[in-house]
Amino acid sequence: MTSLSLLAPAKLNLFLHVTGRRADGYHELQTLFQLLDYGDRLRFEPQEGGVVSLHVGDTHAKTWDTHRSAIPPLESNLILRAAFELARLTGCKEGAAITLEKRLPIGGGLGGGSSNAAVTLLALNELWQLELSTDELCRIGLKLGADVPVFIRGRSAWGEGVGEILEPVKLPEQRYLVVTPPCQVSTATIFKDEHLTRNSAKIRIADFLAGRCRNDCEPVTRRLYPAVDEALSWLGQFGRVRMSGTGASVFITLADGATGEQILTGLPAGWTGFTAKGIERMQHVRENWQQD
Repeated sequence: MTSLSLLAPAKLNLFLHVTGRRADGYHELQTLFQLLDYGDRLRFEPQEGGVVSLHVGDTHAKTWDTHRSAIPPLESNLILRAAFELARLTGCKEGAAITLEKRLPIGGGLGGGSSNAAVTLLALNELWQLELSTDELCRIGLKLGADVPVFIRGRSAWGEGVGEILEPVKLPEQRYLVVTPPCQVSTATIFKDEHLTRNSAKIRIADFLAGRCRNDCEPVTRRLYPAVDEALSWLGQFGRVRMSGTGASVFITLADGATGEQILTGLPAGWTGFTAKGIERMQHVRENWQQD
């Protein structure tokens, strides 16, 4: 039997500008996605009978049957939603046992759910021998979330549109310290707020490199989530602090990993954090096959 074990990497938004609002309610954005060498890990194994099961650690979480025409009420679970959409659109009746090792905080602005969904599409496309192209997988992924395509393409990238128009960018090698206070931020709440800036001018990468950028969501998140405001102030003692996405996670760049580990020893109670290196691209799925 073959199995597949993949890192579902975190992402940072090195900046985030909201440049407009579309008629369908979605927002036009500009951002720079930096993938990290840290994240959740998913393992995929073939399973007979058309059954797809999801285990989180040692807990048997959910099961459904690919022979059924409708997914059970699992709307909040992007892993099973991704598997269901892939099976539905291709007519595939194969099964899979999926195990998730969860490391990224929920509602942290690090793209954990989107990364899980993307890796599920990539892995099951391989496991079920569907041979869908990257573009086809991205079209499926975009229905699940605006950030899913960047993880499917697996490259740090300049993003526009709702985040799906991507241009690969080679960024200087950099280490980061990421801190998350004990709260979950609702992205929908942030984007619905009447005080959100929605008319930022578009910039070029030269503007980013010169520091002429920001996160337009930060003022709203700081006001609605005092824990994020506190985290930005605390981590700001150690460097230029930025917020990823709509929060709650905040980050700084590091001179070296040892400095980050030292800062983490003073982390306030209830907060979580990690150090990670930026990566230019994810490992290809085929490089992760294991023979059991």
